[in-house]
Amino acid sequence: MILSMLGHALGSLKVGNSIKSRRIMSRFGSWSSCVFSIELDKKSDPIYFSLQDSKRNELLQGFKNVFTDGKCYSLHVDSNDRIQKAKFYASLKDKLMNELPSDCQIHKVTSFQPHVRDSVIKGYFLKDFSKSSVATEGILKELLHGYPVVVCSYVSGGGGGQFSQHLWSRTECGNVEVTARYSVVPAEAPDYHPSTLNIINSDVFYSFEDAYSVLEECGDVVPGSRAVLELVDQRLQTGEKTHHPVIVIEGLDATGKTTLTQSLREALGASLLRSPPQCLAPWRGLFDQEPPLLRRAFYALGNYITAGQIGQEATHTPVIVDRYWHSTAAYAIATAVGGTVNNLPQGGSEVYRWPDDLLQPSLVILLTLDPHERRRRLQGRGQDKTQEEEELEADHLFRLKVEEAYHRIEGPSCVTVDASPSQDRVLQQVLLLIRDKCHL
Repeated sequence: MILSMLGHALGSLKVGNSIKSRRIMSRFGSWSSCVFSIELDKKSDPIYFSLQDSKRNELLQGFKNVFTDGKCYSLHVDSNDRIQKAKFYASLKDKLMNELPSDCQIHKVTSFQPHVRDSVIKGYFLKDFSKSSVATEGILKELLHGYPVVVCSYVSGGGGGQFSQHLWSRTECGNVEVTARYSVVPAEAPDYHPSTLNIINSDVFYSFEDAYSVLEECGDVVPGSRAVLELVDQRLQTGEKTHHPVIVIEGLDATGKTTLTQSLREALGASLLRSPPQCLAPWRGLFDQEPPLLRRAFYALGNYITAGQIGQEATHTPVIVDRYWHSTAAYAIATAVGGTVNNLPQGGSEVYRWPDDLLQPSLVILLTLDPHERRRRLQGRGQDKTQEEEELEADHLFRLKVEEAYHRIEGPSCVTVDASPSQDRVLQQVLLLIRDKCHL
């Protein structure tokens, strides 16, 4: 059954029914004040709803369609252990897809308290079109038994297309009962995507200590975490400023970063560094398979190792860096925020600020390229790609979000350079920028 398949991901998350019941009721005492969002597909805005005690006369047709033509459920993953919670959520969808009936659709759902940071609770919304919901409800009941999920069912309330949310709980005897019932009503879309409430120190890290603490917490769960921390502990310390200029080259894959950085090294007699640093290469494949919380912390720490290398090299020569914090943040923000570019946090948001304790470069160049030309260059490269790089190649919306996130990052901002001309012309243009901005 599904629980045996989830055993590794769950680890210490399994708790006694009475303990779990008290914790959930404490955490979800304001459950009825939550707003919920359902993402039915990548190209559409989420459907938002809230709860109220009294019934509403009639629902909007577009909203009502979400809950009709099938039995609907939602499960929300919550735990005080953020590492295990992240791993459980990441593994849960695959397990649901393997165990649920083929006629059951799975969509992302979140609950959140409007304008409250770190209030987002992730989960999945299920639409079961099977003739019988016995199999689906059996799986949900098993998950409810001692594991960090809140399970809800959605029931038609009769005339006018009314629906209610039934909040399940498990009794001491092992039975499932409905703890509370709420009427489901449409909610206005907030002026931000709900995922932005949890980005800080979950998807993007803004201090060394915050990223370091994540890998400390997963030392017993993720092989290699301690080895990475040992490397991080050996990093070189840096000051706020460097003796020589530090120029970072950013851009999507196949925009010419490698060629340009090597040419700049020769033209300026500079040192060339890359982020993440080569010393982390043995563990990249491992952390690329981990949930975003762990993966982002790993790459954030890589930037601090690179910063130490930059500080050392910049004592005697200019430094060119192939990717740095802009890449880490832009990809993380674009991945965390579902839907279209319009869902990204507005320019000036604190999610785009540079970490106070990370060495700042003198200049950041962002290479841009027409999508068709970039795709042509990618063909035949034969290099291994991360999951995000594969998504970037296949998903137009994701690429647009990454590019826009690059442009919105501040302190310092990116200077955009068109990479479509010849390599020599691009080099000359960048050299002019460096001489103007860095006085070389």
